[in-house]
Amino acid sequence: MENLDYARLQMAFTLGFHIIFACIGMVMPFFMVVSHHKWLKTRNPIYLKLTKAWLKGVAIFFATGAVSGTALSFELGMLWPEFMKHAGPIFGMPFSLEGAAFFVEAIALGFYLYGWKNLPEKFHWFTGIIVGVAGVASGILVVSANGWMNAPSGFDYINGEFLNIDPVQALLNPAWFTQALHMTLAAFVATGFAVAGVHALQIFRGKNVELHTKAFKIAIVFGAVAAFLQPLSGDLSAKDVAERQPVKLAAMEAHYETQNGAPLYIGGIVDEENREVNYKIEIPGALSFLAFGDFDAEVKGLNDFPDDELPPVPIVHYAFQLMVGLGTLLMLAGLVYFISLKKKHWLKSRKYWLLFIITAPLGFIALEAGWVVTEVGRQPWIIHQVMRTEDAVTPMPGMKYSFFFYLLLYIILGITVTWLMNRQLKALNKEE
Repeated sequence: MENLDYARLQMAFTLGFHIIFACIGMVMPFFMVVSHHKWLKTRNPIYLKLTKAWLKGVAIFFATGAVSGTALSFELGMLWPEFMKHAGPIFGMPFSLEGAAFFVEAIALGFYLYGWKNLPEKFHWFTGIIVGVAGVASGILVVSANGWMNAPSGFDYINGEFLNIDPVQALLNPAWFTQALHMTLAAFVATGFAVAGVHALQIFRGKNVELHTKAFKIAIVFGAVAAFLQPLSGDLSAKDVAERQPVKLAAMEAHYETQNGAPLYIGGIVDEENREVNYKIEIPGALSFLAFGDFDAEVKGLNDFPDDELPPVPIVHYAFQLMVGLGTLLMLAGLVYFISLKKKHWLKSRKYWLLFIITAPLGFIALEAGWVVTEVGRQPWIIHQVMRTEDAVTPMPGMKYSFFFYLLLYIILGITVTWLMNRQLKALNKEE
């Protein structure tokens, strides 16, 4: 492989790894403060144990998220120096604000960790809310920077130079809201179902059932509500992509021919050689309606774009189908939970808990697939229609050594976090 391939692999692997830590670090503080609120309201010691257990998880994921995120920031300069040379002054604002949000989160987490007997109860609880809000703000600001790569704004590009820079306009680029909304909801879906699945597994095994049932209910409510809201966010995102990045929309659906009343494809195998999709299910006019709100609207096909500006269509199409399919399954699982509030006898069925054990990893798989759609769907551009990825990569040789080093580093991080979380879970079960 060439330098560019290794640089892409390294960025993809480390970003895909970090996003898991980041999402859990964003969302779990909200589970923690809900449990803490229930402790303050009921004085049930189970909620206090749960709050402190989740607090340890928040601290672990905050630390690992900080490590993996710091490595990513170094990679931007190390792997893509030409990109940072021009883009840094433009979209530096969201990164600097993200740093401020991170510091607020760190300070609030310190207060929350060590304030149990040293702060007034309500103020102590409120610092937990600050941890969650600052974490979400941090995530939104990073996504805003990514949105700028999909919808570059805040500058004039004249004769290969970036002039008249406006950092505020770059921060509030046309893609930031839809991407941030979709990503934030995805984080709540993925983390909610993952945490609920972990506690469902303990209930399935008969371990500390009362505590894990309370934990499950808190996590699944967040995950299920977000899963129901996610299609609305997805609709906004699809309409935004259709307007700004029609080639990405065409790749997502693997549409090669420009059509009025374009059908929506469900499934299908992409045949790049013959430029068609086989074994798909078609819903007539649905893509035109979802993209433009009109069943007869024209949707541009891949054949209308130069070959050297097309993303890898099969990867984008399969990732999009996986994201939508898993998102639908999680929404149905959320519906099962809400129905079970009336049919309480379902809680005694092992099949019920098995369902949520199975769905535990699906949110993060869908989230990773969504990032593949976002990033691979933008190719060959690192800044859409401005700079190609191949023009941004470092000219320095030996990127394969960097890739394997980071691969080892993140595997060690993953193993360490898994061991720590398993240790915390065992300790929690011993307190039964």
